[in-house]
Amino acid sequence: MLLKYSLHAPRRGRDDIKAFMKDFRAAFPDLNFSGTADLIAEGDYVVGQWEGGGTHTGPAFKDFLVGGLPEATGRKMHFTGTTVLKVIDGKIVEEIGLDDGVTALTQLGLIKAI
Repeated sequence: MLLKYSLHAPRRGRDDIKAFMKDFRAAFPDLNFSGTADLIAEGDYVVGQWEGGGTHTGPAFKDFLVGGLPEATGRKMHFTGTTVLKVIDGKIVEEIGLDDGVTALTQLGLIKAI
């Protein structure tokens, strides 16, 4: 499987993706995402729009491409995105998304708004 978004380097394979998700959830324990529109499906692809975020109350998180967060900053992020899933034989083999990473990184204090 491939997992690819703008906030972090692409992740490949079940173990790599699982480790990333575990670390992300530990850093943001209240992490939550929800759909904001009907899903669109065609052939092997499903597209969805979403919004979500969380509060960084957990351990340090160093997986953002622009830098990391020290432990428990208390900073909140809320952002939106669109995801394209490729499904083969009932299994997701690719999750490629376009997220509003600039908003999330600004809220987390990793980049400055102009």
